[in-house]
Amino acid sequence: MPEQDDREREFDLRWADGAEFKEPSARARMLAARWKENPPRPQPFRADPGPRTPRRSSWRSTAIVLGSVAAVILLLGYVNFRASY
Repeated sequence: MPEQDDREREFDLRWADGAEFKEPSARARMLAARWKENPPRPQPFRADPGPRTPRRSSWRSTAIVLGSVAAVILLLGYVNFRASY
């Protein structure tokens, strides 16, 4: 019986994929309705993102992270060294 269900399901999928008209998704219908009343403004292919705030140097961030890791390693080593005496 399960083989027959698989065959029927495969038939249904082939039948659905071969349909001439496919209904648009809910999002596509929603956007079409919204744009019918209020169409979006035209935009260039890659719109200018506008002014950017300057970022901090990635080297500075890397140095802070690596320095923090080194400090934690040294602190743990010191605590372990003091505990062994």
